[in-house]
Amino acid sequence: MRTIFSRGAGAFLLHFFLVATAGLTQEKVLSVGYFPNLTHAPALIAQNMAIEGKGWFEQRLGGVQIKWQAFNAGPSAMEALFAKAIDITYVGPSPVLNAFIRSRGGVFVVSGAVRGGAGLVVPAGSGLTELADFRDKRIATPQLGNTQDVACRYWFSRAGLAVNLTGGDVTIIPTPNATMQLLFTTGQIDAAWTVEPWVSRLELEGGGKLVYAEPVDSSITTVLAVSSAYVDAEPEMAQKFAAAHAELTAWIRQNPDEAKKRVADELSRQTRRPFPLELVERAWPRLVFDNAISEAEFEFSLNAAREAGFIRGEFDLKGLVQKQ
Repeated sequence: MRTIFSRGAGAFLLHFFLVATAGLTQEKVLSVGYFPNLTHAPALIAQNMAIEGKGWFEQRLGGVQIKWQAFNAGPSAMEALFAKAIDITYVGPSPVLNAFIRSRGGVFVVSGAVRGGAGLVVPAGSGLTELADFRDKRIATPQLGNTQDVACRYWFSRAGLAVNLTGGDVTIIPTPNATMQLLFTTGQIDAAWTVEPWVSRLELEGGGKLVYAEPVDSSITTVLAVSSAYVDAEPEMAQKFAAAHAELTAWIRQNPDEAKKRVADELSRQTRRPFPLELVERAWPRLVFDNAISEAEFEFSLNAAREAGFIRGEFDLKGLVQKQ
């Protein structure tokens, strides 16, 4: 049988078709960082909705594919932001502050997200109750220089215990959250300063007791940060994402039961094992979902980082917070 078109004509038509349809199928990709913690519940909920074809950000940004990337703690997320591996991220205030100073304005905060949900946990029968009891003890934090690590060092130093990057009266051991529970239950660490759900997990599964909870009113746990390079390139997209995040915050407040279930379902999916709703229920009252943020609030973080030995000198934080 003879073909109607020659090979050359067929190749030309195929090329024409691919060129003509490329613009119809191409989507923008927005890479967003987060941590698989309850203090990053908005990111977990958004991913859970997207699996059902109800992507919160996808519906509001229009023609944009959201690519989520998980991190263990803030310093790693900041490195990825500067490397342009991600465009925007949920992160704690201390790594953002350090990155802002180091890059001289290369990153800024567009919204608050979560307050509270962090604190110091000790074994229930340890007898560690007074500050003096922690002398010569080993305390785990999620990562060197992350928000909980800075808060821990600041808290003990303000209590009169010498804390430095290599030792002191208290030894701080940066430890990934996933490893922390094993070290806690086997006695290889004496306490842990971490965030939810790890606080509740150490309580319910590790026989722990929360002896100090970071105060909700003055404790910024999670913010939404973006690189200045991305805002320069995609100012409208950054603004739309921040607005969609604000709407999601309002939804979480209005629908706590569904929000908690989605968080548990998403953590179950990501860890590939059932994540108890009981853990989420226990941790939820310790979290406050709040978009409010100001540069003045970062002054506390700056002072804490300075006393912890991560930052030296005086710095102007003007421009750090740029609410969209």
